[in-house]
Amino acid sequence: MAMDLLGYVDMEMPEQYRTMGSEELDARIRSAKERLGKDLVILGHHYQRDDVIKFADFRGDSLRLARIGSEQKEAKYIIFCGVHFMAETADTLAQDEQMVILPDLRAGCSMADMADIEEVEEAWEVLQEKFGDTIIPVTYVNSTAAIKAFVGRHGGTTCTSSNAHLVLEWAFKQKKRILFLPDQHLGRNTAYKMGIPLEQMVIWNPQSGQFEENKGSLQDTRMILWKGHCSVHQKFTPEQIHRIRKQDPEMKVIVHPECSFEVVQLADQAGSTDYIIKTIEAAPPGSKWAIGTEVNLVHRLAEEHPEQKIVLLSTTMCPCLTMNRIDRPHLLWALESILEGRPIHRIEVDEETKKWSKVALDRMLSLK
Repeated sequence: MAMDLLGYVDMEMPEQYRTMGSEELDARIRSAKERLGKDLVILGHHYQRDDVIKFADFRGDSLRLARIGSEQKEAKYIIFCGVHFMAETADTLAQDEQMVILPDLRAGCSMADMADIEEVEEAWEVLQEKFGDTIIPVTYVNSTAAIKAFVGRHGGTTCTSSNAHLVLEWAFKQKKRILFLPDQHLGRNTAYKMGIPLEQMVIWNPQSGQFEENKGSLQDTRMILWKGHCSVHQKFTPEQIHRIRKQDPEMKVIVHPECSFEVVQLADQAGSTDYIIKTIEAAPPGSKWAIGTEVNLVHRLAEEHPEQKIVLLSTTMCPCLTMNRIDRPHLLWALESILEGRPIHRIEVDEETKKWSKVALDRMLSLK
């Protein structure tokens, strides 16, 4: 038994689950789901592995799933097959009587972990001294509850990759500058598309406590980008796009805005996970796509749309390794622990953090 980075007790999974065969795992998961009935809802993120997401009652992105979980009034238990910050958001929005469970506490998010609350608070003091009361913080929902709460307390809000443009428009009406956490690429790509030049963007490096990529006058800065990124989307490169187009000029390239600026500029289209899915669903038979996002989703889209040619932009696998920690043994263990009356790996956000996180989320949800 050990403590994870957020202070949760990470229990060792019993050996019986590790050695269980595939057929028995499936059968016992189905049985546990049936026995729990309406007391249970299983949420599966789009990047989840196929052998797990097939048991999800709902699939989607992190915020959509968190909201769906809270709407399942009869469900006492919400099992989130995703990562830490997603389960925290689910607990923030859940009903008081609902319990949120993450099957494996080791399923974290490298991007979310790049914005530590103590580093953010220290940076905020420095930025206030430098720029005065001209900054509003905005955090991507791919962040910890502590960061969401920080943003909520300081008048800011959250955003998703789908509504980042709308949120930044709102934020610029509040203050001259935005501190964007924790993904520099989503912030840069969104702001550039809105007409803000790269010369008016800087990166804040929390390790050095210094600005980076300062190409213009610091006082002209509009976007202060936290030095964070997604380890999956960071792997897509301009060279991969050039290779794809050389091999097949008819291949369209669509990527997630968590990819680098250079990749997004070269791609035919860029958008959120939901945007990518809907684009593929609406594409005509015979169309060809190279997709720059998590491999499980790309393979699933290829299987669901055999009438199109769909490939991963990269020649190497690009899985979300922490998401893949949620496997069938952990899912079954979580389910059977509920049936035994001793649920494991409950995710609980303290009331103060939950209050301000919800303020940040509600500000975003109120935008039209």
